[in-house]
Amino acid sequence: MAAGMWGADPDQLNQLGLTLKRQIEGITAVMSAVNACLANTAWTGPAREQFVADWNGSFTTALTRLNQAFEVAGQDCVVRAQGLRVAMANG
Repeated sequence: MAAGMWGADPDQLNQLGLTLKRQIEGITAVMSAVNACLANTAWTGPAREQFVADWNGSFTTALTRLNQAFEVAGQDCVVRAQGLRVAMANG
């Protein structure tokens, strides 16, 4: 792409979208692993209670939002790449 021009390489943009969407699996795996480990950890007391409250509150909320953001951004990249391919084929 020439300097000063706007646009994107459709293949690279599509790859970015797919990469973003693949991250969802990793984040979901982390959440599952922590939940399983936490459920099987012999730990009592206020520190555990605080961690569980934080994990079930702000931590999982943040990770869920991150997954949602990756899904939206990834899909946007894929759709834009398809649009670019159509425009390039017709232009």
